[in-house]
Amino acid sequence: MHRFFVAPEAIANGTAVIEGEDVQHMKKVLRLSRGDEVTLCDGRKTEYTARIERMEKECITLQILASASSKTEPRCSVTLYQGLPKAGKLETIVQKCVELGVSRIIPFQAARSVVQLSARDFEKKRPRYARVAYEAAKQSRRGIIPEIGGLADLSTENFSEYDLVLLAYEEEHGMTLKQALRCAENISRLALIIGPEGGFACDEVASLAERGAVPVSLGPRILRTETAGMAALAMALYELEG
Repeated sequence: MHRFFVAPEAIANGTAVIEGEDVQHMKKVLRLSRGDEVTLCDGRKTEYTARIERMEKECITLQILASASSKTEPRCSVTLYQGLPKAGKLETIVQKCVELGVSRIIPFQAARSVVQLSARDFEKKRPRYARVAYEAAKQSRRGIIPEIGGLADLSTENFSEYDLVLLAYEEEHGMTLKQALRCAENISRLALIIGPEGGFACDEVASLAERGAVPVSLGPRILRTETAGMAALAMALYELEG
């Protein structure tokens, strides 16, 4: 069954209204018509089975037939802090991490980042990354559309909202990601920090550790930045959801 995201306010009194790009996609690409059933998601982990009742030029009206909580969302909300990679790699990171179950991705610039962007320049690119997240969420049947945050400054980032903050660090040889997760209890909000191609400077690691981040190893091999986030996310959710 075809799946579409709609804003929560577009669902009321047993009906839903679809507007925007999805209207033409439903009509011209999918060739849906009155009476066809689709799945709607409100982006807040609730899914609806709905039947098309009316197709107009600018909108499609559907009757809600049933609703249920999404079964595809992890119990633990994971935010990925991703060091800004070289051009093109961030789209892949966004796409694959959304498929794996990330809740939010926040890019940041580090001392050794190969790519240097201002927050203003990144904002011009952010709609594209948000679109990649949207398409990946549809494809993987997510119950939310993960947020793509603005370019962060880790030196001032507040991590108080998380139950645990893990920093992937190639020079950490004692604590593994699995050990750190097993030492913690009742993790409902987790942050994973992945450095850029050049890795983290020692003073950056020290500063993050002082503010509660736990340096961890992802294994004996050095992973590329575009691989590390996906691997860490998959490991963490496997351990937490098992």
